[in-house]
Amino acid sequence: MSKEQILEDLANAVINCKADLAKTSAEKALAEGVNPVEAINEGLVKGMSVVGERYAAHQVYLPQVLVSSKCLYAGLDILIPAIPKDDLANSKKAATVVVEGDVHDIGKNIVKTMLTAGGFVVNDLGKDVPPATIAAAAKDGLDVLCMSTLMTPTMDRMPEVINLMKENGSRGSCTVTIGGPPTSPSFAEEIGADHRDNNAQDCVNWLKAM
Repeated sequence: MSKEQILEDLANAVINCKADLAKTSAEKALAEGVNPVEAINEGLVKGMSVVGERYAAHQVYLPQVLVSSKCLYAGLDILIPAIPKDDLANSKKAATVVVEGDVHDIGKNIVKTMLTAGGFVVNDLGKDVPPATIAAAAKDGLDVLCMSTLMTPTMDRMPEVINLMKENGSRGSCTVTIGGPPTSPSFAEEIGADHRDNNAQDCVNWLKAM
């Protein structure tokens, strides 16, 4: 099987929600000597980007995005261990988190998936996470921090995190994006965040442009 066909199969596996195809195509990629980074970027990532664009355009809905993300990880689970350690060391490190007081994490999970598909090494800090815990994680060599909340009362946790990051010296080296229905570009500017994400695809596109 040609490299081009393998890459196309990887992309289609994600687009068409076929986890078995993602797994077998990833295995074929390695067996045929396809570079695992290329297989991820030109196969799985390309497929997830299509899903993300369709989601942003309201052409597909959340259930398909979640199933596509599982297919993405079915392939990543095989390809990532095959990437040379030096290549992984050069990847940007990101963290996703839902701030303290909020347990709604579907949006965070989609951002995590899209960041991983975009080539970031992602640490999922979870949901309902205290500001001090988030700031401590940022100090541990993070390049990007993506915070979200679904509820207005918990928005104040975001500036708390940023202030703690300033105190521990991590703010200058870490890009901060925020998301969730109650947030806005003006709120991001007010609290000192770098960007307010409209959706997961917007987040990844902005970070890549940066």
